[in-house]
Amino acid sequence: MNDDQLLRYSRHILVDELGIEAQQRFLDAHAIVVGAGGLGSPAAMYLAAAGIGKLTLVDADTVDLTNLQRQILHVTASIGRKKVESGRDAIARLNPEVIVEAVDERVSDAWLEAAVPHASVVLDCTDNFATRHAINRACVAHGVPLVSGAALRFDGQISTFDFRNPASPCYACIFPEDQPFEEVACSQMGVFAPTVGIIGAMQAAEALRIIAGIGESLTGRLMMLDSLRMEWTTMSIARQPDCPVCCGRG
Repeated sequence: MNDDQLLRYSRHILVDELGIEAQQRFLDAHAIVVGAGGLGSPAAMYLAAAGIGKLTLVDADTVDLTNLQRQILHVTASIGRKKVESGRDAIARLNPEVIVEAVDERVSDAWLEAAVPHASVVLDCTDNFATRHAINRACVAHGVPLVSGAALRFDGQISTFDFRNPASPCYACIFPEDQPFEEVACSQMGVFAPTVGIIGAMQAAEALRIIAGIGESLTGRLMMLDSLRMEWTTMSIARQPDCPVCCGRG
């Protein structure tokens, strides 16, 4: 690290559990954030502020006026722009040292197969089950930790699936691919803006602690937030031996 980096990241370096060693791991890391909306905005901003070396931001949508109530990567002048381009510019203003790869497309199995093996961690900040399952399959196949978040109305949830741990469940262990779920978007039901901020920031915290190798991740736990009452519920989750996605792992 140079003198400017030592100063920029000094408040991390002062933390005993982090120090120079963890900060260097951040600088050397590559995080993929799928979704540059309500969850991806705070997640990407905190990862960039922390000094993640490379950040791949994936989203095929454009910025709409209705996004600005919660998607803090974007501003009024961003309306009509691609979210990944708006996000890349916002991150450059925050921390120009971060290499941002802006991927303007919906993730496919082929893209995930090519990209995920090169990532230190993947953050699922999407809003549909098909994409979530595709990301999960790729992370299971390549043993890359996955941090998954979701939010709707006043409800949020977050969990981590760390496939370096043989006991870790995968996303499909909790939400099987063949189980029908009603797909409800915030465009129909709405979302309380700080809820996505809380969950997205927690996703960044999970990713950073995984990269640093400190603390205890949410592997094996699903945390659910009721932000109307500001109550958390934590549920233990276990790997399912008959899960068609991860049963052959380990």
